[in-house]
Amino acid sequence: MVNLKVPCHPSISFRPIQPPDLAILERIHGDLFPIRYESEFFHNVVNGRDIVSWGAVDQSRSNPQNDELIGFVTARVVLAKETEIEDLLSFDSPNSDQTLVYILTLGVLESYRNLGIASSLIHEVVKFASNISSCRAVYLHVISYNIPAIHLYKKMSFQCLRRLYNFYYINGQHYDSYLFVYYVNGGRSPCSPLQLVSLFVSYIKGGFVSIAAKLWKNEERKKFKWPKFKESSCLLPTVQNKRTVTSDNTRSVPACVIS
Repeated sequence: MVNLKVPCHPSISFRPIQPPDLAILERIHGDLFPIRYESEFFHNVVNGRDIVSWGAVDQSRSNPQNDELIGFVTARVVLAKETEIEDLLSFDSPNSDQTLVYILTLGVLESYRNLGIASSLIHEVVKFASNISSCRAVYLHVISYNIPAIHLYKKMSFQCLRRLYNFYYINGQHYDSYLFVYYVNGGRSPCSPLQLVSLFVSYIKGGFVSIAAKLWKNEERKKFKWPKFKESSCLLPTVQNKRTVTSDNTRSVPACVIS
């Protein structure tokens, strides 16, 4: 377990993750996440193969620790039409090759949390995405029990658009996930705020209509069992898109461990 003593006045800076960071990057991931990542993932990160990354370092520490990672974020640029959230974006044209930036992992050592490091790392990703003319959003999945991460993304104006039930399967246990999106470069939801509210109202009305129909059908029995509805904090309908997380799956892990 990486456990560092934080200087009284840390001087945090950010830089790309590099090949010399390989060992510490693997160690931190092993400490922060509930699964093991395959080595190919780490080599792709440090060598910039299809993955962009930023590392946080504390320059107030003594050499050579002043350039050792104490936080990180990794992300990938993907074609919007090849993702599961294409329906959540409004495109300029049906065949447009718009892109998205997907946050893969985000983490900060426990001793360096509550210093705004995670927020700064996310800002780096958003700035990167904003500089890609074809990019329309930054998105990620947050496992349902990661309350600090959920609060952070909401605070940073990410929109929670879906709750995905049983999205993750980790070590024999199912977990829900929330889908968060931050639109850039004119990207937007295909629904206006009014349409989103109307969709939510229609969803609720649909539930009441179903209940009324069952009450009518079972009136003679004078007995009715209320259907159980899964709670959702998101406006759009949920999508059952399960992801199984194993030691050989690095794309489907919880997106972040937050400071």
